[in-house]
Amino acid sequence: MKLSITALLLASLSTTTFAGGVHWAYKGEHGAKHWAQLSSEFGTCSTGVNQSPIDITSSIEAQLPTLRISYSDSKAEVVNNGHTIQANLSGKNTFANDAGQFDLLQFHFHSPSENTIDGKSFPMEVHFVHADAQGRLAVIGVMFTEGASNAELERVWDVMPTQSNTKNALVGTLNSSDLLPTSQDYFRFNGSLTTPPCSEGVRWFVMKNPIEASKAQIKKFRKVLGGDTNRPIQPINARVVLK
Repeated sequence: MKLSITALLLASLSTTTFAGGVHWAYKGEHGAKHWAQLSSEFGTCSTGVNQSPIDITSSIEAQLPTLRISYSDSKAEVVNNGHTIQANLSGKNTFANDAGQFDLLQFHFHSPSENTIDGKSFPMEVHFVHADAQGRLAVIGVMFTEGASNAELERVWDVMPTQSNTKNALVGTLNSSDLLPTSQDYFRFNGSLTTPPCSEGVRWFVMKNPIEASKAQIKKFRKVLGGDTNRPIQPINARVVLK
C-alpha cells in the first residue's frame, strides 16, 4: 500500500461517515457498543482480539530501542471532522526503531484519554499516526495532565474549527516534537485503530510521561467536540505490554 493511499484511508476513518455513508459516534445507538452492527466493514470492532485502547498494566521490563523521532517544522491543516481535532501535516516527519522507519501523517486528540495507565485516566491524549512504505501503521500516544497552558497546543487551538467537517490552515509552521515529553520512555504493545473499522496490526508506543495543558485548553476541546471522544478500554487478552 502506498503512503498516499494510507493517508486517504486514515482521513476516511476520522470522519463522521465511513465508506458507504455509515455514520458512527461514541455514544448512543451509533456508539462504540454498536459499531460492529453498523456495517460489515466494522466487524473487527467486536471480533478482534488485539483491540485498542487498553489499560496499560502488568507490563514487562525490556530493553526497548530508542524511538528515533525526527519531526521538523511543517505546514499543518487543522480539521474538525466531527470526532476530533486533527492536524494533517506536510514536510518530513519520521520516527524509526527496530521495526523500520515510519512517516507522520497526522495527529489528533481524545478526551478523556483512551489508553489508561495502571487504571489512571488522563484528561486528554494525543495520537501521532504514522505509516511506513508498506502502509503498516504505528501510533505514538502522549497523555496530558491539567497544569500550565501549552503554547504549541494553543497554536493549534487558535485555528480550531468549531463546526464539523471544516478546516483551517495553521499560521506559520508547527514542530510536532513540541507536543512530546522530554523523557521519551514508553510502553509498547500491539493493537488496533480506536475508531471504526478497528483494524488490527497497529504498533502502539505510549509515552510513560505526560505533558501539560491548561484546564481552559482541555475544556475548549471538549466543548467544541461535545463531550467525551474516547473508545472504552478493550481486553488485553494474550498480549504482552513491554516497558
